[in-house]
Amino acid sequence: MNTGNYKWYVVGMLWCVSFFNYADRQAIFSLFPILEKEMHLTPLELGLLGSAFAWVYGLCAPFAGHIVDCVRRKTAIMGGLYVWSSIAVATSLSRSFRQLFAFMAAEGLGETFYYPASMSMLSDYHGRRTRSRAMGIHQTSVYVGTVGGGFFAGLIGQYYGWRWSFAFFGTMAILLGLILTRFLREPARGAADAQDLGMSGGMAVPTRMPILEFLKIIWGTPTALILMVAFMCANFVALVLLSWMPKFMFDQFGLSLAMAGLSATIFAQVASMIGSPLGGWFADLLRKRTLAGRMLVQAGGVFCGAPFVFLCGQAQSILWAVLALTGWGLFKGFYDSNIFAATFDVIPPEARGTAVGFMNMVGWLGGGAAAPVVIGYIAARSSLGRAISLASFVYVAAGLVLLTGIVMFTRRDVARLELRVKAAMGRAP
Repeated sequence: MNTGNYKWYVVGMLWCVSFFNYADRQAIFSLFPILEKEMHLTPLELGLLGSAFAWVYGLCAPFAGHIVDCVRRKTAIMGGLYVWSSIAVATSLSRSFRQLFAFMAAEGLGETFYYPASMSMLSDYHGRRTRSRAMGIHQTSVYVGTVGGGFFAGLIGQYYGWRWSFAFFGTMAILLGLILTRFLREPARGAADAQDLGMSGGMAVPTRMPILEFLKIIWGTPTALILMVAFMCANFVALVLLSWMPKFMFDQFGLSLAMAGLSATIFAQVASMIGSPLGGWFADLLRKRTLAGRMLVQAGGVFCGAPFVFLCGQAQSILWAVLALTGWGLFKGFYDSNIFAATFDVIPPEARGTAVGFMNMVGWLGGGAAAPVVIGYIAARSSLGRAISLASFVYVAAGLVLLTGIVMFTRRDVARLELRVKAAMGRAP
């Protein structure tokens, strides 16, 4: 199996793991009606089940990322897969709300290791020429897992009970892990960056970077801070639409709950599946011409997506709502495909897991956690449609922040990282 092809096989293997990562976490939402009836849960308790995962996932993300930078990425990926899958199976044994809550929180802890480890690993198989494409293709697993997890969990739960949904996803993921353990290989840290610079030797990459040193790197790399702020804004908008568009379509157009939920998600997710690989391909091409190529694609994604976000809240027919969601989803994919690829243009190989962890924390706690509450507050004092439309200005803010980074900092920060890599290669034995 030659190296040129194997790096794409790695994308495929990690795609499968990521699918279950998102399918497992999405399953609970499709089972709310069954859990409400069988276990007599209140709406507040149902909401807390989702919050348990989100808060643990976000709070633990930086620590998980730091651990990933200290161990083999394969160990973190496989270990996390076995842990969260075993927890999913164990969830089927729950007999009370407290047990369900504990399992949801534990699953967040298990899953928080995956993204830092997988993104770090992909960055060492794919350098500047293919990194955005690889991560863009991998990103499609998020959309497929979100839709597939919700659909199949609901289908299994409808015919066999909610317990079998968790047992099915957990068991299938464990079987996947047993297969991938044989084929997934750990790359050398910094291998792709060294190859980009035309250096055939090894790199003197530290096996562990203290958190304080990492924070100094982040503070001294304005581009990284800008990317985190933009990610927080983008996550805010995404959670607004994913959380509130089902209710908007239910209220505005009189759709059934099932059709409102499906219409509000399926078109945007499918469009993102198209936009993510396209955005990755375009970013890799643009990166050859300018050091800020990936951020330019991200800025274009949020600027082009903003009008569609505005239209989502102003739609007067189902057709216009679907078209607006599709347009938003397409350009969301352009942004999503470069979230971590752009970050890795300015973050050294030995700190990339930690960087992904910090970005996940900012995105989930700073953006995702605030969005549903803020829009609910505005909607209560105005209207839901107007509140959704106002989220478009958050996208514009993200674009302006990215443009500031492109003009003022990115080229300097990328060049500084390349000098750091060359110095590390000079210290290699």
